[in-house]
Amino acid sequence: MSHPEVYGYVAEGFAQVREEYAAVVAEQGGQVGSQLAAYAGGRLAVDLWAGPQVSGDTLTGVYSSTKGAAAVVVALLAQEGIVEVDRPVAGYWPEFAAAGKDAITVRDVLTHRSGVIGVDGGLTAAELADDAMTARRLAGQRPYWKPGSAYGYGGFVTFAVIAEVVRRATGQSLQQMYEERVRVPYTLDLYLGLPEAQEERFLPIQRWSATPEQEAAFWANVPGPHSITGIGYGLNSTPPLDQVAFANTRAVRGNGPASSGGVGSARGLAGLYTAAVWGCNGRPPLLTPDTIGKFAMLHSTGGDLVRGKQGNYALGFQAKGLRYPSLSANAFGHDGSAGSESFADPHSGIAFGYTRRQFGFGWSYPEHDRLAAAVHHAATSD
Repeated sequence: MSHPEVYGYVAEGFAQVREEYAAVVAEQGGQVGSQLAAYAGGRLAVDLWAGPQVSGDTLTGVYSSTKGAAAVVVALLAQEGIVEVDRPVAGYWPEFAAAGKDAITVRDVLTHRSGVIGVDGGLTAAELADDAMTARRLAGQRPYWKPGSAYGYGGFVTFAVIAEVVRRATGQSLQQMYEERVRVPYTLDLYLGLPEAQEERFLPIQRWSATPEQEAAFWANVPGPHSITGIGYGLNSTPPLDQVAFANTRAVRGNGPASSGGVGSARGLAGLYTAAVWGCNGRPPLLTPDTIGKFAMLHSTGGDLVRGKQGNYALGFQAKGLRYPSLSANAFGHDGSAGSESFADPHSGIAFGYTRRQFGFGWSYPEHDRLAAAVHHAATSD
């Protein structure tokens, strides 16, 4: 096995994290391109990268890890009493009440219990690149199941609904709120709307590597485009949504749709959760312990109608305490379909960020478990 170069820094006591990351990079043949960052006790304890063209400053598409940044904005607005999570969405946005959606609350949307996961006929990539366009299409759509009766992941549309609530409640876009209240004050390398001036730092996401036989076997078992899963992943549009091309489109990067259009680095992802829970760069935490407790609380568990066993959600975030057994019950964060991962564990004091440039075959990322466990062990060992 070759041993590709790993670059960067680890603090004292975190050497095993570097070793585990180096093993992952070697098993991937050194060609994937990735970054790993982690804060422990408020300090940057891990800052590593490897792979062709990748540096610690590289930016790439983080897909649904974007939802974590958007959820921090919602938590901040809820903390300030500007957004009420138990108020019906239609109380902010009257058009949303159409087709039996009048009683759906902000909480229902944030916990994927609204049944609003797409639209009949699908949403084009251009529509999904713009939260306002997506919201207009969703306003007249009937839910795909009785709201509140079950949950299913709205991968590309959930935070378009939330973004419209934020716009109606504040007069600003969610992206503007994130930029002004979160990214700039905490100097985070995570963007919901990448400026043209930062384009030179962006590296495109790459498709997974597989044999023709593997591809054929995989796609033969994919749910139909008009199934619940197909609708949730944008397969019911014409043509079906190309997830790789989506993040590599300038319109997506420039607009930063709140469900899936974020661009950032591992430092940016880990920094987001550090800013939210502990504060950083000399600034206090964005969120109070009470707000964190409310938003980290488990809401939707068991079978996800869209993702199957891969669900488990807190309020706007994924419940990472169920995803990674070593973490505490109130660990929270969000991953992304190209392999990014990010979370905070308030109990152990760690914030974790990981990016990779290439999709894993079948959306499989076993390295997440290894790297999360290594960081947790290093941070909690005496």
